[in-house]
Amino acid sequence: MPTQDEIFHKVQSALVDALGVDEDEVKPEATLVGDLGAESIDFLDIVFRLEKSFDIKIPRGELFPEDILTNADYVVDGKINDAGLEQLKKRMPFADLTGFEKNPAVQDFATMLTVQDMCNYVASKVDGKA
Repeated sequence: MPTQDEIFHKVQSALVDALGVDEDEVKPEATLVGDLGAESIDFLDIVFRLEKSFDIKIPRGELFPEDILTNADYVVDGKINDAGLEQLKKRMPFADLTGFEKNPAVQDFATMLTVQDMCNYVASKVDGKA
Protein backbone atom coordinates (compact mmCIF):
# COMPACT_ATOMS: atom_id res chain seq x y z
CA MET A 1 0.00 0.00 0.00
CA PRO A 2 1.39 3.44 -0.90
CA THR A 3 2.30 5.93 1.82
CA GLN A 4 0.43 9.23 2.25
CA ASP A 5 3.41 10.96 0.64
CA GLU A 6 3.34 8.64 -2.39
CA ILE A 7 -0.41 9.18 -2.75
CA PHE A 8 0.02 12.96 -2.58
CA HIS A 9 2.74 12.95 -5.26
CA LYS A 10 0.65 10.80 -7.63
CA VAL A 11 -2.44 12.97 -7.07
CA GLN A 12 -0.29 16.07 -7.54
CA SER A 13 1.06 14.67 -10.81
CA ALA A 14 -2.46 13.84 -12.06
CA LEU A 15 -3.66 17.37 -11.26
CA VAL A 16 -0.62 19.01 -12.88
CA ASP A 17 -1.23 17.00 -16.07
CA ALA A 18 -5.01 17.45 -16.11
CA LEU A 19 -5.12 21.13 -15.19
CA GLY A 20 -1.85 22.44 -16.61
CA VAL A 21 -0.83 23.99 -13.29
CA ASP A 22 2.62 24.12 -11.72
CA GLU A 23 3.60 21.47 -9.21
CA ASP A 24 4.14 24.06 -6.46
CA GLU A 25 0.51 25.23 -6.84
CA VAL A 26 -0.80 21.76 -5.93
CA LYS A 27 -0.63 21.91 -2.14
CA PRO A 28 -2.85 19.84 0.20
CA GLU A 29 -4.97 22.87 1.13
CA ALA A 30 -5.44 24.08 -2.47
CA THR A 31 -9.01 23.90 -3.73
CA LEU A 32 -9.53 22.22 -7.08
CA VAL A 33 -11.78 24.91 -8.51
CA GLY A 34 -10.83 28.09 -6.66
CA ASP A 35 -7.06 27.68 -6.50
CA LEU A 36 -6.32 25.31 -9.39
CA GLY A 37 -9.00 26.46 -11.84
CA ALA A 38 -10.61 23.06 -12.43
CA GLU A 39 -13.84 23.10 -14.45
CA SER A 40 -16.49 20.39 -14.62
CA ILE A 41 -14.99 18.87 -17.77
CA ASP A 42 -11.62 18.58 -16.00
CA PHE A 43 -13.06 16.25 -13.38
CA LEU A 44 -13.49 13.49 -15.97
CA ASP A 45 -9.82 13.80 -16.88
CA ILE A 46 -8.80 13.85 -13.21
CA VAL A 47 -10.85 10.70 -12.47
CA PHE A 48 -9.32 8.94 -15.50
CA ARG A 49 -5.78 9.85 -14.43
CA LEU A 50 -6.36 8.75 -10.82
CA GLU A 51 -7.86 5.42 -11.94
CA LYS A 52 -4.87 4.77 -14.18
CA SER A 53 -2.25 5.95 -11.70
CA PHE A 54 -3.59 3.96 -8.75
CA ASP A 55 -5.22 1.05 -10.61
CA ILE A 56 -8.57 1.77 -8.96
CA LYS A 57 -12.12 2.17 -10.25
CA ILE A 58 -13.96 5.39 -9.39
CA PRO A 59 -17.69 4.93 -9.94
CA ARG A 60 -19.51 7.89 -11.44
CA GLY A 61 -20.84 10.16 -8.74
CA GLU A 62 -18.70 8.72 -5.97
CA LEU A 63 -16.03 11.41 -5.94
CA PHE A 64 -18.33 14.22 -7.09
CA PRO A 65 -21.93 13.40 -6.02
CA GLU A 66 -23.82 15.53 -8.55
CA ASP A 67 -27.01 13.54 -7.94
CA ILE A 68 -27.30 14.95 -4.41
CA LEU A 69 -26.59 18.49 -5.60
CA THR A 70 -29.39 18.34 -8.15
CA ASN A 71 -31.99 16.45 -6.10
CA ALA A 72 -35.07 18.52 -5.15
CA ASP A 73 -35.33 16.50 -1.92
CA TYR A 74 -31.97 17.92 -0.82
CA VAL A 75 -31.81 21.34 -2.46
CA VAL A 76 -34.04 24.19 -1.32
CA ASP A 77 -33.58 27.71 -2.71
CA GLY A 78 -30.12 26.84 -4.01
CA LYS A 79 -28.89 25.43 -0.70
CA ILE A 80 -28.38 21.88 0.50
CA ASN A 81 -30.73 21.07 3.39
CA ASP A 82 -29.84 19.02 6.48
CA ALA A 83 -30.88 15.73 4.83
CA GLY A 84 -28.66 16.56 1.85
CA LEU A 85 -25.73 17.39 4.12
CA GLU A 86 -26.15 14.03 5.84
CA GLN A 87 -26.09 12.30 2.44
CA LEU A 88 -22.96 14.21 1.43
CA LYS A 89 -21.23 13.20 4.68
CA LYS A 90 -22.13 9.55 4.10
CA ARG A 91 -20.97 9.60 0.49
CA MET A 92 -17.90 11.75 1.08
CA PRO A 93 -16.29 10.68 4.37
CA PHE A 94 -12.95 11.67 2.81
CA ALA A 95 -13.94 15.38 2.50
CA ASP A 96 -13.94 18.03 5.20
CA LEU A 97 -17.39 19.57 4.82
CA THR A 98 -17.29 21.84 7.88
CA GLY A 99 -16.75 25.02 5.87
CA PHE A 100 -19.47 24.09 3.39
CA GLU A 101 -21.96 23.36 6.20
CA LYS A 102 -21.84 27.01 7.30
CA ASN A 103 -23.22 28.16 3.95
CA PRO A 104 -24.25 25.10 1.91
CA ALA A 105 -24.91 26.87 -1.40
CA VAL A 106 -24.93 24.35 -4.24
CA GLN A 107 -22.95 26.70 -6.47
CA ASP A 108 -20.14 26.78 -3.89
CA PHE A 109 -19.84 23.03 -3.43
CA ALA A 110 -17.20 22.43 -6.07
CA THR A 111 -15.06 25.24 -4.69
CA MET A 112 -14.56 23.49 -1.37
CA LEU A 113 -12.92 20.25 -2.55
CA THR A 114 -9.20 20.31 -1.79
CA VAL A 115 -6.18 18.38 -2.94
CA GLN A 116 -6.11 16.76 0.52
CA ASP A 117 -9.72 15.59 0.04
CA MET A 118 -8.62 13.90 -3.20
CA CYS A 119 -5.69 12.25 -1.40
CA ASN A 120 -8.00 11.03 1.37
CA TYR A 121 -10.39 9.60 -1.22
CA VAL A 122 -7.63 7.77 -3.09
CA ALA A 123 -6.20 6.44 0.20
CA SER A 124 -9.61 4.99 1.09
CA LYS A 125 -9.89 3.32 -2.34
CA VAL A 126 -6.34 1.93 -2.28
CA ASP A 127 -6.79 0.76 1.32
CA GLY A 128 -9.97 -1.07 0.31
CA LYS A 129 -8.05 -3.01 -2.34
CA ALA A 130 -5.48 -4.40 0.09
